[in-house]
Amino acid sequence: MALIQCHFFSEVLGLSTSMTVILPQKTKGQIGMEGEASQGRHKTLWLLHGLSDDDTIWLRRTSIERYAAPYGLAVVMPQVHRSFYTDMHHGGKYWTFLTEELPEIARSFFPLSERREDNFVAGLSMGGYGAFKWALRRPEMFAAAASLSGALDMAGRLKRKQDMDPDSRAMFEQIFGPDLDITGTEHDLLWLLGQTGRADGPKPKLYQCCGMGDFLYQDNLNFTEACRKTNYDLTVVYDEGEHEWGYWDRHIQRVLEWLPLGGS
Repeated sequence: MALIQCHFFSEVLGLSTSMTVILPQKTKGQIGMEGEASQGRHKTLWLLHGLSDDDTIWLRRTSIERYAAPYGLAVVMPQVHRSFYTDMHHGGKYWTFLTEELPEIARSFFPLSERREDNFVAGLSMGGYGAFKWALRRPEMFAAAASLSGALDMAGRLKRKQDMDPDSRAMFEQIFGPDLDITGTEHDLLWLLGQTGRADGPKPKLYQCCGMGDFLYQDNLNFTEACRKTNYDLTVVYDEGEHEWGYWDRHIQRVLEWLPLGGS
């Protein structure tokens, strides 16, 4: 595998930002790891970080480089700060950056496939929300999407604004607006399921996991219930675990096994 720390300028955000990229390399003599790489442009996992993290966190807290090596899979991990992968009410246009500018820039730098069947998106916590929002709003881009302990019922969570501490409320108002009401909008994943769940056209396979001791467990149950009423192909794993890196390190390995990678 090749590891690249890439710093570049975003026209959408109007600032310099970064992404961490793993590119596949076919190797035989590397001790403890054997790498694969497909011919031509690489299949790609767009891997999203959580609220308190950045583009380096998956590499620092898991063995994602080692896990991805035998699959011949490129992994692109962008930096989006505390944006919830949203064009913020007051702040950067991180949704536009993620879904439009980032793929174009990354594919101009690296040999990444543009084909739907070669692209997958996953993330944890805030990144699980971002992964499913991207997949539900742009189903033509992805064959599969995975959420690990995702914040999947943000509309319901924001309705309980009286329970928020002042700092959290200020952050969410900056992202979603002062009334914190995203019900029935494209920021509401449960609403998106209803809008897209029985529509014609290709749909990404979905993988959802969450620990039963996680503070987002009920949010995940709400998403599962809503998704079961659609024709999305959903794989669900609820098991022992909390909101922590040991859980995500285990489950990103399961996600990679589950991805519909097909042949090299």
